[in-house]
Amino acid sequence: MKILFAAACAISLLAPGLASAKSTDRDQDMTIDAGAQTGTLIGDGKTTLSQGVTITQGTLDLRSSDAEIYMKDGEAVRAVFTGKQAKLKQQLDDGSWMDASADRIDYDIKAEVLVLTGNYHVKSARGTNAGQKMTYNTRTGEMNSGGDGTRVRTVIPPKNKAAAGPATKTTVPAAGSKK
Repeated sequence: MKILFAAACAISLLAPGLASAKSTDRDQDMTIDAGAQTGTLIGDGKTTLSQGVTITQGTLDLRSSDAEIYMKDGEAVRAVFTGKQAKLKQQLDDGSWMDASADRIDYDIKAEVLVLTGNYHVKSARGTNAGQKMTYNTRTGEMNSGGDGTRVRTVIPPKNKAAAGPATKTTVPAAGSKK
């Protein structure tokens, strides 16, 4: 189940500036709390977590209404978190925090591709990114969002907030942009 941490790491990479999740979290115990759990965590199959899911590991805190973990040959190959909204919070190695939310967080572990769907929002000290759908390849760093008739909004604060003043922000709305 440490693969859920990989999903959290992937989401943290979505924050502008490509910050990384707290690397020591993966060495901590993972706690999975749900109202109900059905399925298998061995062999092939699916485990369904429902009635409020909370997953914690170190600074990672992931919450969703439901989750599905897909297994192949005893390895987790995909994790899907759903709810209005699935939420993730984690401290980054630089000490800052990253928050992400979406109606659906789908991580294909084998392909290392993360898809946030439905009013997603990613926020860190380095900026924010929001829209309806984002696909992020954690291996290559390629991000695709928008392009489907919806808008994407990225806000990147100035590097030196003190010099620029507290109210100054750079806003870059773009449809179908790649980062």
